[in-house]
Parts: sequence; structure tokens; C-alpha cells
Amino acid sequence: MSHDDVPAGNRQPAGGDASASPASPAPRPTRRMDARSLRGIAHPLRMRILELLTLDGPDTATGLARRLGENTGTVSWHLRHLADHDFIEEETGRGTRRERWWRAVAVSRRLDTTDFRDDPDARGPLSVYVHEIVQQHFNRVVDYLAEDWGAEWRDAGAVAQWHDLALTPNQLAALNQELSQVVERYRSAGVTGDDAAAAQPVIVQLQSFPRRPRADGPPRPDVTHRDPADRTDRTGHGGRTDRTDRTDRTDRTTR
Repeated sequence: MSHDDVPAGNRQPAGGDASASPASPAPRPTRRMDARSLRGIAHPLRMRILELLTLDGPDTATGLARRLGENTGTVSWHLRHLADHDFIEEETGRGTRRERWWRAVAVSRRLDTTDFRDDPDARGPLSVYVHEIVQQHFNRVVDYLAEDWGAEWRDAGAVAQWHDLALTPNQLAALNQELSQVVERYRSAGVTGDDAAAAQPVIVQLQSFPRRPRADGPPRPDVTHRDPADRTDRTGHGGRTDRTDRTDRTDRTTR
């Protein structure tokens, strides 16, 4: 499993012409999570705090407590815990001794579940982490569907599923890599000129995984000869369902 977050303060707006070549953002260091860092982050409230700092940029314990409906002291304790494990850092030159500002550390976090296969002590934290990530992704989709967006954004957004693929592990890994490269190309291109004013932060989510067929089900059809019109279920923001060959994606989670 890998999980990739870009703190808001270091994010380039996404969209526009991905073939354009403005100055690309500096490469982000990658942090491979070990058992210690996994235990440091695997808590629902800490993961929610880190999510807010990653998506919305720096904030204080007071501001985060207000947004989360939590006690300021509790949030302060979890902030210090996140800082001790290098997930967040204090924004120097801002705030006071009594009210410090915190930001997410500008790194890509990568977690591979196979690293913890032989570590029984990591199973509990790993389960918490994975389930909280999936819940966060679900909540972002629900929030988007509940929000009021203009027609151009409703038509551009997508919630899509391809359910008729039959792949080998190598093919699935290659598919994920290709999709990641497309997203990175758009992220690096950014938006320039007159288009910059129309840009909004965009979430792209990717979940791809094998599905166990029913043991007593009918033989699997030959997916290579299916009707192309039956390849995708896509639900737009307005509630319609289309058949299309498009999908959109966000924070990366691969298991």
C-alpha cells in the first residue's frame, strides 16, 4: 500500500495543459514508513489532524480543535505526538509561544503492507491506518457530492468504476504506475496565465484491487470480447450515470 499526500502550502494548482512546460515544482522527498512511524500516526484523531493540515495548510491547535469539535488540550497533545514522529512541524516566525502554528511536513509518505507481514505488533496499527485512509477517501467523495458546484465542475468531476478487467499482478502494477504518471504530469504542469484564476484544488483517488469471484458462480466471461459500451459505470455530481471510458483519482492507496 502506498499513500501520497502533498501539503497545501507546497502544492501547484492542478489542471490546464499537461503538455505545457512551466517551471516544475522541486521533487519531493519520499519517506517510507516504518513500524515506529506507523504506530505514531495510526490513531483516528491524529490522522484527521494530519489530513486537515495536508489539505488546507497550516493551523493552530485552537483552530483545529474548533473544526474537529475536540478539546484544545487534546488536539495539542496529538500535535506534539505527530511532531515527535516527523509528520508535522512548527511554522517558525508565525504565532506566539502560547499559540503555535503547525504544518504538514512536505514529503510523500509511502507505506508498503508487505513490510509488516512478519511483525505481529504492527498488525493493529496497520489495520487502523488502512481503514482510516479508506474512510477519509470515502468522506471526501461524500463531501463533494453534497456540495454545490457549477455545471462545468459537475461535468468535469467523476466517480467511476471499471469492473470487467482480468489482469495479472504485473499488469495491475503497470496500470497503477501509468495512472500515477498521468497525475504527476498534470501536477507538474500546473496552471498558468488566465487559467490560474479558474483553478481549484482537485482530489484524484485511485483504488485498484483483485476481487474474489463467487465459488459457485458461473464461468467468467471472456472480458476481451465484451461490448465496449459496458466497461464503466460513471456517476456525475448531478446524480446521473453515464457509460464512459474515463476515471478520476486522488491520494494514492495501493494494496
